[in-house]
Amino acid sequence: MKEKIQKLIQLQALDKKIREIVEKRKQCPIKIQALESELDALEISFQDMESRLKAIQKEHREYDQEIQDIERGIEKSHGKLESIKSNKEYKAVLKEIEDLRRKQSTVEDMVLRGMEDIENLETQRHSIEEEKNTLEEKLEQDRALTNQEMEDLGLELHRLEKGREKFSQEVDQDLLKKYAFLTERKNGLAVSPVVGGVCLTCHMGIPPQKYNELIRGNALITCPNCNRIIYWEEDEVYKKVQGESQ
Repeated sequence: MKEKIQKLIQLQALDKKIREIVEKRKQCPIKIQALESELDALEISFQDMESRLKAIQKEHREYDQEIQDIERGIEKSHGKLESIKSNKEYKAVLKEIEDLRRKQSTVEDMVLRGMEDIENLETQRHSIEEEKNTLEEKLEQDRALTNQEMEDLGLELHRLEKGREKFSQEVDQDLLKKYAFLTERKNGLAVSPVVGGVCLTCHMGIPPQKYNELIRGNALITCPNCNRIIYWEEDEVYKKVQGESQ
């Protein structure tokens, strides 16, 4: 019976390695997807920054044009002063010039604020662009590494699965069916060691009589609590096989 349990311990260790590789392969695309999502978010920020910058630059050009129009208006009003003879008309043109200068000052303030906004946005855009370029390089490198890792894991998985297929033929077929049944229902752990009268998987005590039978190792014993196949870990036979399986 010990030899049969040995085979199950080895099979379970092999299945554990297979599950670990399958899980690693699942995680590989997730890492790339996370980087791609981060890059997409940066691209959206960059495009938003570009749109805001273009809008302010357009507004800035319109203010410049408005200042030029005001300056022409002031120049035209000054031209009127030379031909005006009425004091009332003269005061009206002076007020017109004053209003234009006041409007010019307001628009010039807007231009200055716009220039500051443009400078700040260009700085932010440059920062985002650098971050985006860095992330694109990292994504390209990580994608290449991930593809290589996926390929290596695929080869290792194929090797282990072929080995498992061959090894499972050496396992007692009735026990193999029981093992498969338990593995499916017990989160991949069908076989559990027992130390000091306690099942190390469910952490429940084994009744003394059953524990004594377990130590003798002449029969197949299952845990009365979790129903897993159990073995006495202190047995030198099992210590050896556990060492080989690690």
